[in-house]
Amino acid sequence: MRGAQGFRVTLPIFLALIVGWLVSGGIAPTAGQGGRVAPPSPTCTAGTRATPAQTEGPYYKSGSPQRTALTEPKSAAPKLIVTGYVLSRSDCRPVSRAWLDFWQADERGNYDNVGYRMRGFQFTDNAGIYYLETVLPGLYPGRTRHIHVKVRAPNGPTLTTQLYFPGEQRNQTDGIFNSALLTTVRDGAGGKVATFTFIVDLR
Repeated sequence: MRGAQGFRVTLPIFLALIVGWLVSGGIAPTAGQGGRVAPPSPTCTAGTRATPAQTEGPYYKSGSPQRTALTEPKSAAPKLIVTGYVLSRSDCRPVSRAWLDFWQADERGNYDNVGYRMRGFQFTDNAGIYYLETVLPGLYPGRTRHIHVKVRAPNGPTLTTQLYFPGEQRNQTDGIFNSALLTTVRDGAGGKVATFTFIVDLR
């Protein structure tokens, strides 16, 4: 085939151009972008229950910076990627530009209540995918390992909840723990990969 300027475009080059356009942001592909781990396709049926809400806890701070990586360059803490989808409860469609605000304890179980370490917000891409690079949160008295998050579809209500990890001994004694909020965890390059699909209301 010939392009607009009259040069010949072979099929492989044409396909490469399409893939390049997708990766650059035309439409988010289902595979990982820029070397990122791609979450598996979500399972959802229309009208499914929304992701359960949980307490915000005492350590939430508004005004966190926009970023997808909470890791620090010199940290030796176990690396963790948290990724997945935000889907609408009514029809299971991906929610693009959904806002997610994450905050958590560091590897020693401490929250930064002065600055914004281990805190940051982001937006889902066109495929409804979020992607967070962080570390495995440490333990502190009375709680199992968890990550806090607020999720909101554009113009929708805010869901405040927490994510948990399978196989944690304290899951059995934590009074807030909800098994419906367990992530699926597997080994990845350099650390663990946890996946979770948020089901939210649009209004």
